[in-house]
Amino acid sequence: MARAFAMKRSVTLGLLCASLWATGLSVALVQPAAAQVVKGLPDFTELVEQVGPSVVNIRTLEKAATRDVQGNEPDAEMQEFFRRFFGVPMPTPNTPNAPRQQRPNRGQPEDAQPKGVGSGFILSADGFVMTNAHVVDGADQVMVTLPDKREFKARIVGLDKRTDVAVVKIDATGLPAVKIGDVSRLKVGEWVMAIGSPFGLDNTVTAGIVSAKQRDTGDYLSFIQTDVAINPGNSGGPLINMRGEVVGINSQIYSRSGGFMGISFAIPIDEAVRVSEQLRATGKVQRGRLGVQIDQVNKEVAESLGLSKAQGALVRGVEQGSPAEKAGLEPGDIILKFEGKAIEKSTDLPRMVGNTKPGTRSAIQVWRRGSMKDMHITVGEFEADKPVKKAAAEEKPQAGTVTKVLGLTVSEMTDAQKKELKLRGGVRVDAVAEPASRAGIQEGDVILALANIETPNVKTLEALTAKLDRSKPVSLLIRRGEWAQYTVIRPVR
Repeated sequence: MARAFAMKRSVTLGLLCASLWATGLSVALVQPAAAQVVKGLPDFTELVEQVGPSVVNIRTLEKAATRDVQGNEPDAEMQEFFRRFFGVPMPTPNTPNAPRQQRPNRGQPEDAQPKGVGSGFILSADGFVMTNAHVVDGADQVMVTLPDKREFKARIVGLDKRTDVAVVKIDATGLPAVKIGDVSRLKVGEWVMAIGSPFGLDNTVTAGIVSAKQRDTGDYLSFIQTDVAINPGNSGGPLINMRGEVVGINSQIYSRSGGFMGISFAIPIDEAVRVSEQLRATGKVQRGRLGVQIDQVNKEVAESLGLSKAQGALVRGVEQGSPAEKAGLEPGDIILKFEGKAIEKSTDLPRMVGNTKPGTRSAIQVWRRGSMKDMHITVGEFEADKPVKKAAAEEKPQAGTVTKVLGLTVSEMTDAQKKELKLRGGVRVDAVAEPASRAGIQEGDVILALANIETPNVKTLEALTAKLDRSKPVSLLIRRGEWAQYTVIRPVR
């Protein structure tokens, strides 16, 4: 009987499977389905209602004396675009049929005409507004328009060009301030939204995803990369996560055509807030400095100097009287660590130092001529870069010898030249041929070291050159003006 039941059960299951197969369904469907990863597209309506009232339009005005007397003023948004992304003024249009917004507003006073348009967002209920420094830089007047159409004349509290952050103040209270988000929680692939005034179109909403974090495009901070549509006029507006929190300030785009191409960059809000707090407190940003010019360490330089991998910041030059000179840093040093933190890329160093309070005694680790060296340096306060001095053309150096292997004609340095450049020794380059020209060496450069060994004179340089393995590239440390740099040269076989 049990056997008959089993056979009956088997036949029943067989018929069930056959029935499922006949209807186009697989028996495997009776197994639990895998969890769904993507659960539909997001709805941004609540975010717009929540954050929209905190986003403002910013117009800047300038005195008429600085404008085109013919009235052919380029469109304000395109002025910003050319200034921000090409670094040059926009050519002035001469066509009489230019759009209305390209012409000066004759209703404006002669001493205050439109200059540019941007966006911003309310930091606090008492009227502090954050935007980009390039939006308000150079403006004679700043006008802030709220979403409810109220307009205020704003005062520039302070701006920091190096991070492109600015804070302005309007005389108003009870304003809806934004919520500040946690950038460390932001993930690549996460949905984000932007609100701003592209081309002067107020309260425009665009959305996309985070494409990358820690994108290096600036000296003092790394950016959040998104594919959110950002255009001229969006600058200074907020980048918002799905919790309605501001995580960045929309600042830059990448474009070959002049239009949006799916790559936008935003300043991380944690960096922006840190800068804004200093601007609100003192009107400026206090930033640490070492007084060095640095460069990236590429693979060839690392191998030629005995480093296991390309890392650190190469010291090209040391400013006279700077904290770096007082600490004993030299051109050609590679700074590997600052305050115990590894420097993977050269851009890491100015960010670490910039965030250090001036006067702090900091530990650094340096790679110098094949060995590690621990040092201490007292961080100074940042100031404008000093212009590079040109070497004085005093005594003409004696005729040198031709180094055929490197493609160089060199000569001894005069005492006056050594004194001018504050060098103990070195070999002056009088003429350049292949392969030296391919390595970027120029006439007037001073060769300080070859293959990590100092070259105080022509005799030493010739001796080192004769011993080179011509099948391998070799590092060359050169001095140009006040700065030094490594280059890699491939000897002639």
